[in-house]
Amino acid sequence: MDMHYDSLFIGGDWVPPTSSQRITAISASTEEVIGSVPEAQEADVDAAAAAARRAFDDPTGWAHWSPADRATAMERLADALERRAEDMVQRISAQNGMPVAVARQLEGTFPVILLRYYAGLARDTAFEETRPGLLGGNTLVRREPIGVVGAIAPWNFPQTLAAFKYAPALAAGCTLVIKPSPETVLDSYIFADAVADAGIPAGVVNIVPGGREVGAYLVAHPDVDKISFTGSTAAGRAIGEVCGRLLRPVTLELGGKSAAIILDDASLDLQEVAEKLFTATLLNNGQTCFLGTRVLAPRARYTEFVDLFTDLAGALKVGDALDDTTQIGPMATAAQRERVERYIAKGRGDGARITTGGGRPADQDRGWFVEPTIFADVDNKHTIAQEEIFGPVLSVIAYGDDDEAIRIANDSDYGLGGTVWTSDPERGLAIAARVQTGTIGINSYLPEPTAPFGGVKASGLGRELGPEALTNYQELKSVYLG
Repeated sequence: MDMHYDSLFIGGDWVPPTSSQRITAISASTEEVIGSVPEAQEADVDAAAAAARRAFDDPTGWAHWSPADRATAMERLADALERRAEDMVQRISAQNGMPVAVARQLEGTFPVILLRYYAGLARDTAFEETRPGLLGGNTLVRREPIGVVGAIAPWNFPQTLAAFKYAPALAAGCTLVIKPSPETVLDSYIFADAVADAGIPAGVVNIVPGGREVGAYLVAHPDVDKISFTGSTAAGRAIGEVCGRLLRPVTLELGGKSAAIILDDASLDLQEVAEKLFTATLLNNGQTCFLGTRVLAPRARYTEFVDLFTDLAGALKVGDALDDTTQIGPMATAAQRERVERYIAKGRGDGARITTGGGRPADQDRGWFVEPTIFADVDNKHTIAQEEIFGPVLSVIAYGDDDEAIRIANDSDYGLGGTVWTSDPERGLAIAARVQTGTIGINSYLPEPTAPFGGVKASGLGRELGPEALTNYQELKSVYLG
């Protein structure tokens, strides 16, 4: 790969950037430069926000199209992305280390699914209704697009999590300024090309690659009406403070430290459940916000389940992200690997016991790799059990009875995901109901497009996905009819 771009996608055109600053894309597997793009500056954000504002305010523009016409355009965009899916996943995997097999299942398909889903909602949802009043007369309640959306996407699932934002926003009639993470910028150019190919009107989608400073400038920009952010809890708090001061609506999907609760009646045969366990605990090299990285195992069967996860992690193939057989790729950046290694050292120092992994793979002489690592004898108060590591590291924590398992699960600043593993689905549902979290799975876990996704406590504010996400991008207006 050798991909270098000289323009930014703003106002429906490829325009020159306002500075010579650039973002260099580096392969997580080889540490080689694979491309570069212009780094957007404040003046570029100004231009993008102005283009989005013009497109939104146009009385014949996107916000005023019929929902059915917007849906048709969104379906064209879905088709355009589908045609580019393999190129998209190759670029993403090269940049952030996501195993290409995982990228095909998620990054190559999820944005397409979401566009078609929200296109269907746009066609089928009533954007206004008339309600009989209690004081005489009727009220027309309208759902109008909220305006210009600043959408800030992370590097771990760059296209999927961008689609969490732009798909419902487009269905609602909003226009967008999208800021990709500097770690994953090359894929955004494929997306921009698809937007142009699909005939999405000029200014409806604008893309400004950049770092934290550009993101902060976008969050506070006067032409922006709403912010949707996915990323770290620390960054989310800062964004929430700014939006609170500006009284600007904000959706925050933040970090997690979810619990995978294995009940004492669970029958876990790796031949049958390995893929589901992997998806729920180690997906995308552990660089996934909802993963159950705290494995809660009954004390009476603790050794059995420690061995099970040790076997699961030890059998995973670690290698180049672009190898179809790779199950665990590298960390996205050198800094991320260093972060994970600091947590592993901290876990050792606090007295936890490593049963497999703990270092760098001996057969990988380049790339930012960390071995899948299992810690046993972990206390829930240990740092590795309380802080989000964002790497292939699991902590197995013992508990006595169901009440203690729930107490441990809830003893966390976070509340995003989680799982319950059991042979009794009704018992699993009863446990799930007591866990303080925004989402939880019984014997499996994967976000469902039709259901709301998001967290409680330090895991965020608001929900994405499902019909509920459409309301994030709408304002309610009541028209009292005499």
